[in-house]
Amino acid sequence: MMPRMAKDVKIEQLWIPDSLEAPDAADFLAALEVGRKVRMATWGSDDLAYGPLEKLLEFEDPYERQLILVAKVDGEIVGTVDIALPLTDHLDLAEFTLDILPEFQRQGVGRRLLEAAEQLARGEGRTMILVDTNHPGASLDEFEQALLVPGTGPGFVPLDSREVEFAQKTGYTLQHIEQFSACILPLDSKLVADLQAEADDANNGRYRLHHWTDRCPDRWLEAVAALENQAGADVDPDLDVPVEQDMVFDGGILREAEDVAIAQGRRTVVTAVEHLASGTLVGLTTITVLAHRADVVFQDDTLVLQEHRGNKLGLLIKVSNMERLTEQFPDARVIYTWNAPDNRYLLTVNQQLGFRIAGVTGIWQKELPKLRTSTS
Repeated sequence: MMPRMAKDVKIEQLWIPDSLEAPDAADFLAALEVGRKVRMATWGSDDLAYGPLEKLLEFEDPYERQLILVAKVDGEIVGTVDIALPLTDHLDLAEFTLDILPEFQRQGVGRRLLEAAEQLARGEGRTMILVDTNHPGASLDEFEQALLVPGTGPGFVPLDSREVEFAQKTGYTLQHIEQFSACILPLDSKLVADLQAEADDANNGRYRLHHWTDRCPDRWLEAVAALENQAGADVDPDLDVPVEQDMVFDGGILREAEDVAIAQGRRTVVTAVEHLASGTLVGLTTITVLAHRADVVFQDDTLVLQEHRGNKLGLLIKVSNMERLTEQFPDARVIYTWNAPDNRYLLTVNQQLGFRIAGVTGIWQKELPKLRTSTS
């Protein structure tokens, strides 16, 4: 059965209003509602949808330029594509987030939006495009007889799903998988006590925890920069998500990043671990709390230096940081994280903490031909 095609699809760039009360904010609000409805249809909740105020703050990020294209049918926004253009590294890259209302899928709307986004990205000098597809756990079981494995690393997406079919037909190649998990907060007090005792037994008093919120103490600033650089030097198996970076961190860059987060109203809860014999930081973990939605929080990087693994430091710092999160932000009811499927260490730690797999995200890549420049 051939897909029916939506008639009179109009693609245009979304105007970003100065405030939600502005007379020209209607389309902005309508575009975000499309994203919310898509996430409700995919995950059964809108936890991963941007609220209007939160999204407005995203456009003030000095590290990334953001644009949104919308598809309109009869004047109604039925699809969107967010375009993120990094400004400090990976200057050939553009990342797309494509959302089409369920009732307008398989009608050519997504293809029209994607083609327009690719053309815009090429005009910005971007030739490497990344786009994701999201697959809840139930869909993985439904399609378990037909799997697509990425070119690098383990994991799979359901081959027969609409999202995978669309990505392949539009020329994208599956690069890697991220496993998506959720944990209900607060943690059970007995579980916390048991896990802390397990971690304490393993590290045998050789380490000490340090905590801060939003701003790193001056004494640890360069040590944290060194940890971040270590994480970017290779694919670290103790990272929640593998990191690839061109930027070399130092204390000044970290302070700038803190300033940006604070300006966006985001809170950052950090626990780090010091090796007492050397007086150096050897690991840290970070949780981010959004400015306008404190009930949904996100686990960011967890990293431990290679020579200090095997002491349950990842477990130690994560359980401690989640406890501090609950103390400071008691409204937090769920924490989400993404992991590489081969990150067995952190997946085991997360399982101990109560994280449960919600699904997977497929990261797809396409290389665009460079625009030819005329010569005279």
